[in-house]
Amino acid sequence: MPLEKYIPQTVLITGATGDFGKAFAQRFAALGSKVILIGRNREKLESLQNELEATTHIAAFDMKDKEGMSEAISNLPEEFKNIDLLINNAGLALGLDPAYKCEIEDWETMIAVNNTALVQMTRLILPVMVANQKGHIINIGSIAGNYYYPGGNVYCASKAFVKQFSMCLRADLTGTKVRVTNIEPGAIKTQFSEVRFKGDKARADAVYDNTNNMTAEDVAEAVTWSACLPPHFNVNRMEIMATVQSFGPLTMERFDEGQEL
Repeated sequence: MPLEKYIPQTVLITGATGDFGKAFAQRFAALGSKVILIGRNREKLESLQNELEATTHIAAFDMKDKEGMSEAISNLPEEFKNIDLLINNAGLALGLDPAYKCEIEDWETMIAVNNTALVQMTRLILPVMVANQKGHIINIGSIAGNYYYPGGNVYCASKAFVKQFSMCLRADLTGTKVRVTNIEPGAIKTQFSEVRFKGDKARADAVYDNTNNMTAEDVAEAVTWSACLPPHFNVNRMEIMATVQSFGPLTMERFDEGQEL
């Protein structure tokens, strides 16, 4: 199948200045797509825009700003309005403490960005895709939406929501020719852990030390392949891990002899 035949014409990427977002933007720009770059920091967006040899448009707003998001989409230049690929990439994890020690503000931020903003952006873009009988929504989920780990609490729950929302979109969009894919990466060496640990670089680096991690470019490969398949071919979900990452055993609490059970 010639990849070039199915390249999306106009791609919108949220979280465009993060490691994943940059890798996605570079890949689709190289394929000749027009690219809309969404992020909070205008200077970073302009820097990325200058790097790309492609037709681009930038919009700077916080994903928690519903009005800012709606205004940015409403004011897209005419040549960017017919978005045929939305990559819902903006997201984050904050903290790794047990639930009874977490900051409630961290939980609220994860839900606001990983879930609320994602559904709002999707709702803004979907009518155009349905009207055009053409489009693809790729959500960046996580293996955290499939597996549980101590300290994952709201982050894992937020990614489980993304998976379930993606599959329900598939059900709703039957007959519209709009495709939906949930990409579910495992551990990737990016700024993810540094954000999670609120700038503690030593702790973040320890997550990736002495192992062979996947990269943002690897995830971009999965996204690009899914997006450039023939229109009759939908990848519902794609779970990807580094070869060195696998599944852990279930835990069992053990009691000392004579300890009350």
